Parts: sequence; C-alpha cells; structure tokens
Amino acid sequence: MSYLIAVAGKGGTGKTSIAGLTVRYLVERKGGPVLAVDADSNACLNEALGVEVHATVGQLRETSLETIRSGGARPGGMSMEELFEYQINQALVESKGFDLLVMGRPEGPGCYCAANNIIRKYTDLLSERYPYVVIDNEAGMEHLSRRTTHRVNLLLMVSDPTVRGVQTARRINDLVDELKLEIERRVLIINRVSGDEGDRLKELAEGMGLHVAGLVPQDGIIFEYDLKGIPIFNLPGDSPALISVFSILDDLLGQR
Repeated sequence: MSYLIAVAGKGGTGKTSIAGLTVRYLVERKGGPVLAVDADSNACLNEALGVEVHATVGQLRETSLETIRSGGARPGGMSMEELFEYQINQALVESKGFDLLVMGRPEGPGCYCAANNIIRKYTDLLSERYPYVVIDNEAGMEHLSRRTTHRVNLLLMVSDPTVRGVQTARRINDLVDELKLEIERRVLIINRVSGDEGDRLKELAEGMGLHVAGLVPQDGIIFEYDLKGIPIFNLPGDSPALISVFSILDDLLGQR
C-alpha cells in the first residue's frame, strides 16, 4: 500500500518547491518510484521537477465530453470509462524515479469539481503501483473542502515566515478536523526563514496546537534557479533549503 504525502498552504509560501524537494528526497533516499500529482489548477509542479506536460486531466475530460457529444468512435469498442482510464495512463509524464499526473484547468467557465473527482479516483487507482505518492495541492483550503486531500498519511502544511501564513495553516488544520478527513499525521513547515522570526513563529504555531516539523531557510540558490528557469529538483547538494528539507523528512520518514 502506498504512503501518501500531501502538501498544502496559502499561495506564495513555496509549497510547490517543498513538494518538488519531497519527490527528490523519496527518489534519492527511499529509492522510488514516486507518483507526483499536481492537483493545483495553476499547474507548476512540472517546472519544479523539470519535466514537460503533454496532457492534463482537465484537457482529457473536455476531450472525452466532446467525444460523447459528437458520437465519435472509441478505439476497440472501449467504454468511455475504459477510454478515459487509458488516456489517464497515457497522460502520465515519466521521468527517472518518478511519474507525474497534472490536473490542469478545465476549458471554459466550469467548476473544478469534476476534475477534482477524477484526480481523487485515479490517484487511488494509480497509487497502487507506487510505494510513495506526493500531491501538491492548490493554494488555500478549497482542495480540502472538495476532499481532494483524503486518506493521507502525512500532510505537510507550508507557511512563509508570516503570521498570516501560520494562521492559514491553523485553519487548514481545523478544517481537517471539521471534515473528518483521513489524515494520519499533520505537521507545519515554516519556509523561507531568514532570521530569528522563525523561532517566534514556531512558538506562535505551537501555541495554536500545530506541530512544527522544521524551519527551511531562505535560499539564494532557489532564487537564482527561479530567475534562470532551472528546476529546483536540480538543486546542488549544498543548497541550504535542500539540506533542511531532507533533514525534516529524515525525521518524519526515517523509520519507513
């Protein structure tokens, strides 16, 4: 059975960077293979991982609906369910040590509920092939209220070094309780810390009942990589952020 890690937090906290480094950790320290799922409608996990996306769940759903409307032929007499499952497997981006599935945006003004339902269903189906699954959720708490994040072993709530970021993490934590989501463990990572504000925010978070797994320092190498469009998956081994994230994950996953 796969071990599922979900990453959540408000926009701008660097959660996608944390998700990308988590994938790298699992590939390098746990030997993979890893299924990475970009459940953010504003997909960018592929950029962090350094892979190209040729199809998203949102696009495939629209294509399937158009096939139904037009009465188009389905290969080999497949049912629509079989066809869509085949397309989902074709949409998987394969890379060394991990595969990536991207939700993307549905065409037009429709809501994301259907795409979220598809992500949930096929994450369950696909995860049977992988010992580890990492889901990068969209900013805020919508993914929780729509139950994209469910049956999770470890929820990494990511905050930037601000009170507002920590408060968002507390609301996420409260919503998990309210919705009675199946999440075994929840921890907070405070990202982009550059001074003693990390210790003060850690004290604040723990006063709110949050468990702080660690502080990740501001990393000039990540800034440089972002500026040049280089994937953070390729960070050098002496990157302060990479060292910190790996240390946090060693503590959280070392016995697995």
